[in-house]
Amino acid sequence: MTFFFRFCLPATFFAMAATAVQADVMYQCVDENGHKTFSNVKLSDKGVRCTAMNLGPSTAVPAPKAPAAKAPSPANFPKVGEGAQKERDNDRRRILESELAAEQKNLEQAKKDLAEQEAVRSGDERNYQRVLDRLEPFKNKVALHERNIEAIEKELAKLR
Repeated sequence: MTFFFRFCLPATFFAMAATAVQADVMYQCVDENGHKTFSNVKLSDKGVRCTAMNLGPSTAVPAPKAPAAKAPSPANFPKVGEGAQKERDNDRRRILESELAAEQKNLEQAKKDLAEQEAVRSGDERNYQRVLDRLEPFKNKVALHERNIEAIEKELAKLR
């Protein structure tokens, strides 16, 4: 029993360590036709040249970045009063709400224009791709106004 713990167990650990080191080595093998093969086992075929590529330790994990410390404001730095900040926030909300109303009107008009264009069938548009090409700018305009409305609503949600 002591023979096992003295000789076999350490030999087992050395074999496992050697296997772990082997896993970090990759071989680039090139055959006679110039085709490259990458493997963790060195190929022994005729006409194949293999060169070892040391990839370094596979367990390396980048260290987490420490959060940047927020520097305090200087003592003479101008501060905004609570009333002034509320007034600015109210102005911002009012501006965003007016922009939202304008974008909603523009979206309605863009959808109306798209519907009108979809109803039009011209005799020279026998190829359906021509119809799609004609409608594309109208669809893009609708999508643009929808994205604008989504962005404005997201900004309004941040204020509330």
